[in-house]
Amino acid sequence: MLVSDLPTPQVLIDRARLFANISRVQDLASSAGISLRPHSKTHKSPTIAQMQIDRGAVGICCAKVGEAEVMVAAGLADIRLAYPINPSNAPRLLALMERGSLSIAIDHLGVARAWSDAMRRANRTLEVLVKVDVGFHRCGIDPDASAAADFIRSLASLPRLRLRGLLSHAGQGYQATSASELCVIAQREAEILTTLREGAARDGIALETISVGATPTLRYSLQQPGITELRPGNYVFFDRTQLSLGAASLGDCAMTVAATVVSKPAADRLILDCGSKTLTTDLARGFGPTPGYGAVLTPDNGTIDETLAIERLSEEHAVVRVTGRTVLEPGDRVRVLPNHACVVANMVDEVLLVEGDGVIDKLPVAARGRIS
Repeated sequence: MLVSDLPTPQVLIDRARLFANISRVQDLASSAGISLRPHSKTHKSPTIAQMQIDRGAVGICCAKVGEAEVMVAAGLADIRLAYPINPSNAPRLLALMERGSLSIAIDHLGVARAWSDAMRRANRTLEVLVKVDVGFHRCGIDPDASAAADFIRSLASLPRLRLRGLLSHAGQGYQATSASELCVIAQREAEILTTLREGAARDGIALETISVGATPTLRYSLQQPGITELRPGNYVFFDRTQLSLGAASLGDCAMTVAATVVSKPAADRLILDCGSKTLTTDLARGFGPTPGYGAVLTPDNGTIDETLAIERLSEEHAVVRVTGRTVLEPGDRVRVLPNHACVVANMVDEVLLVEGDGVIDKLPVAARGRIS
């Protein structure tokens, strides 16, 4: 089967690039003596998660319980929920704990106490990590507050919870304007976590896991002392944002969207059939300008066609502004590098594993839409 014979749009994954990304990051982590626990939110595929495990990952991460349920049902047995899971989900977590190893992130003592009570009633022990805010200001305890040490001590004392360590996400790296800024973010993240660990050690609390996770800072986190676990997700595919942040080259980007020119209403405007239902409305971020809703590649897919800019999306239409001349006409096909691979994968039931124009396999996105 050829991609060129299929209806469009289609989400494509280059097999060689996928395998190379998995292997390269695993090799980097292993060489640094750091465990790799990829976040599955990017691919939401048990098949790809198993590829990562087979290559050497110690387990995977999920955000929602529903994603973990899909992964456990597929035989993946070591899962970390790097998300504030509410104790109302205790029955679901207890069912998962019957079939695999599970850990969660906690940043609120009331939530921790409720989990402790739930585990005590079930006569089970739940592994937990303290979620720490390292500058993104989304979830996590304030590491600079005097209450941080008290929080760790209180959590460590709760029955039926086993405190494994500290966990963070330097999401502010996506707003970095230079590689040096990304490096500083990774350094500061490591300093915050190791300082908290040292304080806990003085209180007699051993925190064995120091877990960080973000693809933009990955290359710098590998160099930081004290880090024991990496949780990148996007690296498996990469996308236009990672390209713009210097985390990948175009030749690393495994995901593209095959699209067809469906209209050419003017010399300076084309319409592609990959609208917001395929590309999403996420904008790219990076060290320089990244306008539009994806990058159209040249016919050989080797470079970005700078004369074509996807400037507007509706559900089924991508409006492309043409600067200069283009030979594209209705019926012609292009490939688009999406701004955000994680969201694109969640938009489709399956992605196609390809080699050139040949379709090698279909991979179900089995955990897509698991929002609870």
